[in-house]
Amino acid sequence: MTTVLVIGAGGVFGSRLADGLLRHGFGVVVAGRDRARAEGVAARLRAAFPEGRVEVAVMDTATLTPETLKATGATVAADMAGPFQGAQPTTARAAIAAGLNYVDLADGRDFVKAFPTLDQAAKAAGVVALTGCSSTPALSNAVLDRLTEGWREVVSVEAAISPGARAPKGLSVMQAILSWLGRPVMVFDGGVWTMRRGWSGLYKRDFGKAGQRRVSLCETPDLDLFPARFEPRERALFLAGMEPWPLHLEGWLLGWLVSLFRFDPVPLAKPLLALAGLHSVTGSDRGAMRVQAYGVDGEGRAARAVWRLVAEPGEGPVTPSLPALAAIRAIAAGQVAPGAGPCVGVLPLEAIADEMAPHGLATERRAERGAIYARAIGPAFDGLPAPVRALHETPGRSLWRGRATTEGASSPLAALIARIVGFPKAQADCPAEVAIDADGDRSVWRRRIGGHAFASILSRPRPGGRVNERFGPLSMDLGLTPEDGRLVYRVEGWRAGPIPLPRALGPSTQAFEEVDEQGRFVFDVTITAPLIGRLVRYRGWLEREA
Repeated sequence: MTTVLVIGAGGVFGSRLADGLLRHGFGVVVAGRDRARAEGVAARLRAAFPEGRVEVAVMDTATLTPETLKATGATVAADMAGPFQGAQPTTARAAIAAGLNYVDLADGRDFVKAFPTLDQAAKAAGVVALTGCSSTPALSNAVLDRLTEGWREVVSVEAAISPGARAPKGLSVMQAILSWLGRPVMVFDGGVWTMRRGWSGLYKRDFGKAGQRRVSLCETPDLDLFPARFEPRERALFLAGMEPWPLHLEGWLLGWLVSLFRFDPVPLAKPLLALAGLHSVTGSDRGAMRVQAYGVDGEGRAARAVWRLVAEPGEGPVTPSLPALAAIRAIAAGQVAPGAGPCVGVLPLEAIADEMAPHGLATERRAERGAIYARAIGPAFDGLPAPVRALHETPGRSLWRGRATTEGASSPLAALIARIVGFPKAQADCPAEVAIDADGDRSVWRRRIGGHAFASILSRPRPGGRVNERFGPLSMDLGLTPEDGRLVYRVEGWRAGPIPLPRALGPSTQAFEEVDEQGRFVFDVTITAPLIGRLVRYRGWLEREA
C-alpha cells in the first residue's frame, strides 16, 4: 500500500485530499503541529474509512528535516498547508533529500516559477516533485491543452474562478489573496507585458448554471505559464471573483485603496474573514470555474472554445484537491517521469475529470465559430469569397490598407450629421485604412478614409444573419445576406441607446462587399437618411498588412 503524508490534512483542501486518498486505497499520515488536532482529524478519517490506514505525525514545516519525513514511512509527501506566496520550497527540498515524491497545491506565482530549480536534485534522487497540483495551474492548463488541441494559433486565453458564497474560507487563503491585492501584477495583455493592479477590473463572465458573475485580475502562476505554454498573440488572464457581488466589490475597493495609499492589507486577514462570513448568508452557494480560448483552429477558421465547471453547494472546495489526487495516483502508477516542475502538461484533463465523478461537479465544453459574422450567417458564410471571409474572421487585431473614393453629404444638414459622426468628405482617390479588433463577442472597426476617422462596434450576432452596428449613441440592426459571391448589408432597425426609433425616420444602407479581379477585398457603402439625403458613400479596396 502506498502511503501519503498529508501536511495540512485538517484544512479545507487537505481534508478533501485525505478523503480521496483513502477512497482509492492509499494509506494516509495526518501531519500537523498540534497533536490533539491531528488526532481529531485522524479519528474522523478512521470513522469514515474503517478499512483505511490512518496514522498521525507531529511536525512543523518550518523545522522538518529529511529524517522527519522518512520516519513517517510515506512514499509521497503532499503539502496542502500554504500560503505559498513569498515562501521557499523547504518541504519539497526535504522530501527530495528523503527520497519521497512530492506534490503541493501552490498558487504562489514566484513559488511555482522558481520550483524547476529543484529538477536536477529530483532526477538524481529518482523522485517526482510537482507544484501547483490545484485548480491553478494544473486544472486550468489541462483544460486549455484540450481546448486548443490542433489549433494553428492562439490569440487569447483566460481562466476564471468564482467560489460559492458559503465555501469555507481559510486564513491562509485570505492571506494569499491579500499578499497581491492592490499591488502591481505583471500581465501579458495587448500583445505586451504590462503592469496591472491586483484585483483590478470588474469583468462580467458567464459561468453557465452558476450565472453571470463579476471577476477581477488575480495573480496566479498561470499569468506566466499561459504565455509560455500557449504563446497567445494578444492576451493571457487569470480572473477570480467572490460571492456575493457586494463582497467582490468591497475587495475591488480595498485593492484600489492599497494601490493609492500603499499599505499592507495582510494584517487585515482575520477581520476580513469575519466580514466574508457576514456576507455568506447571501449570494449563490454554487462554486464555478471557467476557461476560454480564442484563436485559429486546425481548419484556419476563427474559433472560440469554453469549458465550465459548476459545483453544487458544499462541493466547491473539493475541486482544488482533485489535481493533487490525480497526480498522486499517476505517480504511484509510474506514469510520471522523475523531475521537478509545475504540474502542467503532466496530467490529461480526463485524469482530473475522473476524480470529479464522486462529487457534485458538472462540466461542459462548448466550441463555436470565433467570428460574429460566421455565427450570425451560419454555413452560408463559408461560401463567401476568401478575402471577404478573411477580413471578418481574422481573430484579434488586424490592419487593412488600400485606396478609396468618397462622395460627401448631399445637403447641408446631412453634412452636419456626417461631420459629427466623422464621415469623410468627397475625394477622388485617397488612402483607406481599417483597424479591426475582434474578441469573439464584438468587433471594433476604426476606419480612416482620406484623413477622416470614424469608428463603429459590431456585436450581438443572431441567427438569420443579424448583427448590431453602433456609431456612438446610435446603433443599427443589420441583416447580412450572401448573394452571388457578395455580402449584402441591409438596415432592419435603429436605436438611440436602448430605445427603438421609428424605422421610417432611420438611416438606410446600400452596401456590399465582394472581390475584384486582383483578388482584393472590395467595399461599397452608401448611407442615407430620410428627407436629408446621402450622408456618405465610400468605396474602394483593402489588403491586410503583414
